[in-house]
Amino acid sequence: MRRRGLLGGALASALPWPAQAAAAEPARTLHLAAGESLARLLEQARDGDTVEIGPGEHLGQVAVVHQRRLTIRGIGAVPPVLHAAGRHAEGKAILVLRDGDFTIEHLALRGARVPDGNGAGIRFERGRLLLRGCHFHDNEMGLLSSNTADAELRVEHCAFGDAPRHGTVNHHLLYVGRIARFELVGSRFGNGWRGHLVKSRALVNEVRYNRLVDGDGGQGGASYELEFPNGGRATVVGNLIAQGPGTQNDALVSFGAEAAPEDGRAHALSMVHNTLVNRAGRPARFVQVHTQRLRGAAALLLRANVLAGPGDDPGGRGNVRLPQSPWGDAADERFAPPPQAAWRWRRMPPIDPALRPRAQFVLPLGTRPLRDAAALWPGAVQP
Repeated sequence: MRRRGLLGGALASALPWPAQAAAAEPARTLHLAAGESLARLLEQARDGDTVEIGPGEHLGQVAVVHQRRLTIRGIGAVPPVLHAAGRHAEGKAILVLRDGDFTIEHLALRGARVPDGNGAGIRFERGRLLLRGCHFHDNEMGLLSSNTADAELRVEHCAFGDAPRHGTVNHHLLYVGRIARFELVGSRFGNGWRGHLVKSRALVNEVRYNRLVDGDGGQGGASYELEFPNGGRATVVGNLIAQGPGTQNDALVSFGAEAAPEDGRAHALSMVHNTLVNRAGRPARFVQVHTQRLRGAAALLLRANVLAGPGDDPGGRGNVRLPQSPWGDAADERFAPPPQAAWRWRRMPPIDPALRPRAQFVLPLGTRPLRDAAALWPGAVQP
């Protein structure tokens, strides 16, 4: 059995989410109201239960989740907020997910601070996590996972931003450790600081239809927008990726900077129908592949991308290279091809159907299926 993504049927999760085994007792729904203790409520929860968090801001509600199967869900038109307010669970996070099959949806996590500077909205330690419709802002780390070889993480339609500007720690908005699989779909990132917007050491990575745009409205000071330091297999399709004037690294996408032969990994980077924009005012490295670390053993595929602004030409087929960006820095920009852009009608080289976009990111958050997946322009924004 596979869980469906939030793409109107356009993309099913590749994660092998199994059917849940029947619990010894019927699953229940527990409710957290204003002023009640989340940690105490979780002590009452059984495997398979759902914990619903009521509307509003819940201050100082931090907890460790020990259940093997659990859903935590926010209630109301606006995601309820778990605000750390100076507290933390185990010196790690607002929520620590110990080991299990978890779903967390429609929830905001804010203000994580811990003594070592790595305070996360969520610390995911082991198992499987499906994160849907959640918001992470003003945390030292948005989500931080462990290095558990069989763990799997899927993030759908979530927002990450507003890294704190203090201390010497690199504040990554989403940091994925050495896990088995990572999927990122229809999510939005911006206003980073020192760290990366997305950093993943996973063995297999699927990054589709996201907006990784640092510097909207002149804000943001992230390093890489997207990094795969250990290499592995990374598929990057239909993403908007842009760095702003406050960037702390000239590269937008980095692959293999810390790859090691002893990992035994096969390395492959496929980037198809992405729009990469440099607005830093100096030359960029749009896609930096660390061939010396990979020892030439990486399979690289760069097709039908738009690369705009001063910088290098990473090669590939069917890409559009624009020395100057036709887009400004308005916070709601969609990076659509200008009406006069002749490259909108460029014939695309043949692409593996598995790499062909089936959806695209839409503001303010999420995706919509493409009307005609066979008629594609270069880049992430389609007709």
